[in-house]
Amino acid sequence: MKNINVFDYWQYFQAILLNVIIKCFFLVIGLCFINSYCYAQLEQTIQQVKPSIVGVGTLQKMRAPPVNFLGTGFVVGDGLHVVTNAHVIPEVLDIEKKESVIVITGKGSNPDVRLAEVIAMDKEHDVALLRISGAALPAMQLGETQTVREGRSMAYTGFPIGMVLGFYPVTHQAIVSSITPIILPAHNAKQLDASMIKQLQKSPFMVYQLDGVAYPGNSGSPLYDPQTGIVYGILNMVFVKGKKESALSNPSGISYAIPGDYIKSLMKRIGN
Repeated sequence: MKNINVFDYWQYFQAILLNVIIKCFFLVIGLCFINSYCYAQLEQTIQQVKPSIVGVGTLQKMRAPPVNFLGTGFVVGDGLHVVTNAHVIPEVLDIEKKESVIVITGKGSNPDVRLAEVIAMDKEHDVALLRISGAALPAMQLGETQTVREGRSMAYTGFPIGMVLGFYPVTHQAIVSSITPIILPAHNAKQLDASMIKQLQKSPFMVYQLDGVAYPGNSGSPLYDPQTGIVYGILNMVFVKGKKESALSNPSGISYAIPGDYIKSLMKRIGN
């Protein structure tokens, strides 16, 4: 029988262990580098998109305060068009008191207010298109939604709690947790409201479910790629646990976004 040299086996084991340690070390370094690169890219992207993010509301000079913040929007096309949610736009304006739709641009405690006109609306898919006065603003690019898959990282920028602290857009990150029908299943018939029943009568369209926290003011925020800033959707609702007030005090961390194809369709309707 051949004698086993324990020392040789130990040296062999040490060589394998050292090789594994070296590979793990470079793997960790690589992951750290990738992570740092992704964060650096997001930092650049946020600075790139912020000039395109606007507030949407109404203005009535005799009101206190005169500006009523309603949601977020973002600039598209020629820089004079803004996309937001249809539910952000008031059903009726007080024309007698000269109430008008506005967008809010700029930064800080003295933002710029511009008059806006609603030129197209798709209530079924909760998208509205406005045309704004003044000089053109930097526009965001719309991407191909067919490329979006579950698990993809996204970011969204808007005004989650309005302008309480001034005009400072806020960015959140999330992944696309699911691509799911717009209708959420109800546990029983009593939980079905009129809007859900109406939607059930149509063919439910697919939306992005996100694992990110959003608030009422985020309605209309662009959902974009963290590295490129290309828009793939628009935030339109959050899953609320309990009463509506809990959307602020106890957010669920589940949000939804409408795919950008419906934005493109609305823009084509006006030839943009």
